[in-house]
Amino acid sequence: MIFNTNTWRRINYTVMAPVYDAVAVRLFQRRRRRSLEALNLQPGERVLIVGAGTGLDLPLIGRGPVITAIDLTPVMIARLKRRAAAFGLDVDARVMDGQALEFADATFDAVILHLILSLIPDPKRCMREVARVLRPGGRAVILDKFVPDAGKPPLGLRVINPIARVLATELTRRLGPIMEGSGLQCVHSEAVGFGGLLKVVLARK
Repeated sequence: MIFNTNTWRRINYTVMAPVYDAVAVRLFQRRRRRSLEALNLQPGERVLIVGAGTGLDLPLIGRGPVITAIDLTPVMIARLKRRAAAFGLDVDARVMDGQALEFADATFDAVILHLILSLIPDPKRCMREVARVLRPGGRAVILDKFVPDAGKPPLGLRVINPIARVLATELTRRLGPIMEGSGLQCVHSEAVGFGGLLKVVLARK
């Protein structure tokens, strides 16, 4: 299906880039802050942001950790680099597929997955890659939209999901199957909006 491919996502988010910040800040910035509070990054820790977009997480992280940020879309990475420079942050920013991370095993202390698992074509593969590049005991924080693992998704979500998929994101993904077999274990989960659909999840390797 063309709407669940890297090619479509790259096109889609290239088009959305000029208005992305206006929408994302209004809807998600407070939730990003809560997610990063749960991650509790420490000075000197090596952190990877997967699907970093235009870098909206950067000012919330600050100067303490050593930041690497990746995104599939070159336009997004270009905007991220400008944001990093504006905040005086030294960020290793690269165009890269979150399903095939170009890093050695156990490279990072922490990984940030903000609003990426609901749109990446193969989220299970992404989670396996996240676990691979995390050091033993490392942690990953997830901010995203998930329906419960059991039962059918609400009818309304099933009706609008085909449209949402084309425009930006999936609305009916389940976190349990995505994390299964990844080597990551959920240690904290909380609903942070959208009637419980939007969640912050902390996982540990």
